[in-house]
Amino acid sequence: MSEDWKSILKKSITRPEQILERFKVDIEPIKAVAEKYPMFVSRYYFNLIEEVDDPIWKQCIPSPLELQDPYGYEDPLNEEGDSPVPGLVHRYPDRVLMCVSNSCATYCRFCTRKRKVGKPAINFTDEIYLAQIQYVRENPSIRDVLLSGGDPFMLPDEKIEFLLKKLRAIPHVEILRIGSRVPCTLPQRITPRLCRMLKKYHPLYVNVHFEHPREITDEAERACGLLADAGIPLGNQSVLLRGVNDDPDVMKSLVQKLLKIRVRPYYLFQMDLVKGTYHFRTRVEVGLKILENLIGKTSGLAVPRFVIDAPGGGGKIPLQPEYVLSMDDEKVVLRNYEGNIYVYPQIPRGGEEIPSTPRFHQPYAQLRG
Repeated sequence: MSEDWKSILKKSITRPEQILERFKVDIEPIKAVAEKYPMFVSRYYFNLIEEVDDPIWKQCIPSPLELQDPYGYEDPLNEEGDSPVPGLVHRYPDRVLMCVSNSCATYCRFCTRKRKVGKPAINFTDEIYLAQIQYVRENPSIRDVLLSGGDPFMLPDEKIEFLLKKLRAIPHVEILRIGSRVPCTLPQRITPRLCRMLKKYHPLYVNVHFEHPREITDEAERACGLLADAGIPLGNQSVLLRGVNDDPDVMKSLVQKLLKIRVRPYYLFQMDLVKGTYHFRTRVEVGLKILENLIGKTSGLAVPRFVIDAPGGGGKIPLQPEYVLSMDDEKVVLRNYEGNIYVYPQIPRGGEEIPSTPRFHQPYAQLRG
């Protein structure tokens, strides 16, 4: 590694004036946005920008459109309402999300916690962490804990281990997870030392956050490789973003490149209703069309689940193209990825007895559409 991650972070882009080092743009509108929604871009990620308004630029450079959102909400998923102790969200019966960091290597302009970015409401101390952990300890239904933020990997190795060790000591906690965009925006942070520590706390999963094929660089591949070599399964969460990845070919390239660096595409999120992000939103049909372009046309390993995180805290709702055309007591009529129609026979209700006469004369039926 040519440069330490902390050195790279010190050179981050935090003021609109720094954009002028590489790009000739009017920074006055950018300044106005940054006053409301702060900017912070790691030097590594900034260097991935090739031209103004390209897919990397859109994700990290403030846009005047952020101030022109009449529809968004500060807390669209009602995380505050589902927070029994500071920084912890308990929405699903068997799992919780623990926000453990206020810092990110890059402030994503589409962040679902945009209300907190650069202006944290909680100062994370050991007392806060211990209160979160005590909540988990007192609720035996919780078997899965996700560390989020901010970005947990922006914490020192020792603080990450403090959290993992405390949580792993709770008998009913089976699975630990970390959500991080660091392998994309500051991959140098993923070090052999960090990975040696992480592998002590299996089963541990890491969900990473790549949105565009150009983010999968040699450095990102090295970071994900270190995590994978430590025995950590990696899943990717992408947000469907207008002008970034809302194109079937772009998304196919992304998911195929992810598999090559040992990252399984996990979720494709419809954009949350976050205040200041309306310009990133697509129609839901766009995501369904992307799935149709993937299913049957590339490995099933490459197909993420397309979900809407329901406004108001309803949780993740999966969406699929319409492949089940009809279903009754006798048959299911299905459409495949090529548009051909197939009939699958149902077994009788009750299911155990074998019918004396076959319900279909053929083992399967195909109907041409």
